[in-house]
Amino acid sequence: MTASAEQIHQSLEAVARLRQLRATNPPLATAATAVKRFQAQRFEATYPDLLTNPRYCPAAGFFLYEIYSDKDYAERDQQFARIANSIAKLFPQSVVHTAAAMADVHALTEQLDDAMARAYLALPKGVGGHPGQINAAQYVTCWRQVCEPPDRQRQLDLVLALGQSLDSLTRKPGLRTLLKLMRGPAVAAGLSSLQRFLEAGFDAFQTMRGADEFLKLIAEREGSWITRLFEDDAEQCATTLTALTTSGRKSSS
Repeated sequence: MTASAEQIHQSLEAVARLRQLRATNPPLATAATAVKRFQAQRFEATYPDLLTNPRYCPAAGFFLYEIYSDKDYAERDQQFARIANSIAKLFPQSVVHTAAAMADVHALTEQLDDAMARAYLALPKGVGGHPGQINAAQYVTCWRQVCEPPDRQRQLDLVLALGQSLDSLTRKPGLRTLLKLMRGPAVAAGLSSLQRFLEAGFDAFQTMRGADEFLKLIAEREGSWITRLFEDDAEQCATTLTALTTSGRKSSS
């Protein structure tokens, strides 16, 4: 097994373990979904300009729906894990590197989301509320309990590395044609979800014709939120988050 394949295996096994634990603990599963949904609302409300810009919309949407959403990625993860041993034979090394970057992002995000959900369920009675919903004040409290700034910065760095990997794929001659040719074999091998993910990522970043500005905006805005969520007055931060996510929901309705 190559180093990249082992990396993919380890990351997706970590995600699978968390998923299995949540399957036996419905309140935890519900709380984790609530955390993910709140984060998706925050992301959507933070990037309305990118999500409505013809150049950046596909890439922003890819990040929103493939990384920050509450979507169930179990099928895609299983397909990734199943071909981890042979991925280097099926895809160019650049694609393998991108797959490993995706697995890293996915694993760390799941670990942090799971910890947030557990922190939410552990809030004192009368503070936690219903596990299916999390408000901004609760989110800020859990955020500060779960980890330190370097952990969140590492998460952001991994997301940016994934974006850089996807951007680099668009500069590989013939790669889009290769991905298209692999549709049939991928479906026959039961890898359709993985194939869709790879094509969606490639197309989203190819549309931008260069991701430097996009990734710079992600780095600046997410970095700013990391600082606010750790350092701002908790009540003030929660008020800002509430206004942001409420405004985002209104604008999308």
